Amino acid sequence: MRREEIDILAARGIIPAMAMDALLRMEYVGMTGRVEDAMPWRQNFQLAMDAQPTLITAPNAGIPAFLTNMIDPEVIRILVAPMRAAEIYGETKKGTWTDLSAQFPVIEATGETSSYGDFNNNGSTGANVNWVARQSYHFQTVSQWGERELEMYGVAKINYASEINVSSALVLNKFLNKSYFFGVGLLANYGGINDPSLIAPIMPSTKIAGGVSWDNATAQEIYNDVLALFGQLQTQMAGLVPDMDVKMTLALSPVKAVQLKRVSIYNVTAEETIKGNFPNLTIKTAPEFSTQAGELMQLVLDEVDGTRTTYSAFTEKMRAHPVIPDMSSWKQKKSAGTWGTIIRRPICIAQMLGI
Repeated sequence: MRREEIDILAARGIIPAMAMDALLRMEYVGMTGRVEDAMPWRQNFQLAMDAQPTLITAPNAGIPAFLTNMIDPEVIRILVAPMRAAEIYGETKKGTWTDLSAQFPVIEATGETSSYGDFNNNGSTGANVNWVARQSYHFQTVSQWGERELEMYGVAKINYASEINVSSALVLNKFLNKSYFFGVGLLANYGGINDPSLIAPIMPSTKIAGGVSWDNATAQEIYNDVLALFGQLQTQMAGLVPDMDVKMTLALSPVKAVQLKRVSIYNVTAEETIKGNFPNLTIKTAPEFSTQAGELMQLVLDEVDGTRTTYSAFTEKMRAHPVIPDMSSWKQKKSAGTWGTIIRRPICIAQMLGI
């Protein structure tokens, strides 16, 4: 059927509009042989695009970031300065936590002689006793943790209650160590560095490079300072130190201990020279010897006639009080007590300041 015939039939209403459209498409296919040309709507790519409407939710192409976050199970703890007072001065327990003061007896032999005579009653002997007083100081810390708090830290694989327990012991030990060096102010409680009975320190020798500090000192000059300190100890002891083989402790800061490794012209370190001449000497270090007044060095006779020269003393190293439960939490007090450092014979300690 030709196009003209189709138009006449459509105008008379004999062919419906939909049928006419189909006939026109068929005619078009017959003329061109291309179905696509007869269906131009197939080339309109904007048709039916409303099948994917505008997003209502926020655009997202991933997952929550925390799902890709890894927590390392190895806990890294912050370092603290070493606590060496007990190693340098020794440590012992004295008394109980109920003791507020202590008396340390010091006995000195007294007497005089006179010319002998069968009937003379001259001359006398005795003993003079002094009582050195010290006061104790007690201190405490409180740990507390909550039920929900523990659960939340548990998600991160952290045993929070255990960590708090470790911290409480560290806090007490740090203060105890500090009291061993400096005592407690406003009390008759002194440390190994600031005890008023200590003999004033001597000065180091002047170095070839200038000044008295070890910063520019040679290995020989460092050894000479240690030798001078031993000479000062001999002066204080009035010859009671028999020889250089006695047990002694040389205490100084870690900063200055490094300089003991300086090598002489003979390729021997200052430390090797010192230990070669003082075979029973032990070198100990503590940061507290870097004082505000300067770098301090102490030479301590460990003991004389079987009596220790020094010891750091405590009433309680750590007293753990009961764990108190609350509605959804717990708390615990821990306490300790200190006497500071007891120096029994101050003349057995020689000091040098400014190294």
